[in-house]
Amino acid sequence: MYHQQRQDNLVLTGFMGTGKTTVGRLLSRSMVREFIDTDQLIVERQGLSIAEIFRQFGEEVFRRLESEVATELALRDNLVIATGGRMLLDPDNATRLSCKGHIFCLTASVDAIFQRIRQDGENNRPLLQGKDPKATITALLREREPGYSHFLQIDTTGKSPQEAASALLKKFQALPVKGPKEGDETIDANRPESSQ
Repeated sequence: MYHQQRQDNLVLTGFMGTGKTTVGRLLSRSMVREFIDTDQLIVERQGLSIAEIFRQFGEEVFRRLESEVATELALRDNLVIATGGRMLLDPDNATRLSCKGHIFCLTASVDAIFQRIRQDGENNRPLLQGKDPKATITALLREREPGYSHFLQIDTTGKSPQEAASALLKKFQALPVKGPKEGDETIDANRPESSQ
């Protein structure tokens, strides 16, 4: 159980299959915080899957929706947030979410990512529909590595979700508290509406 009274957000990013959603849910339970998956939030609000948003409106619209979500979540605290794999490669989104939170990038080996994605069903991952999914993963990781390198790294290779969550929580607890500056308007996710 998480006992420390800190309100800064814990933000997860990283490539697909590194465990952002699974680890995020475990952390939210142990920290007694609301969990928000930004991709799922966009899907719920739009009433369309991410693939449908891309198909009907294009990537530019999806990236704008991600920026809107980042702006909104930057006003809140006491959250565990799992972002889409490219969301925080946009420096503006990363800056917004790092103001009141610490960003961790979950990593894993190409083989670990490939195995996890296969277990989840490759059909849910349009980027991996080609002839050589491992080569695609390797190329995409290489492309995203410079952006991911700005964040605190947690390697989930060979770790259970519980082990990864525990390692991440220890690192988070050792970091200085980030929070609202005087005059900032924030919304505590765990505070009842009437007291906000």
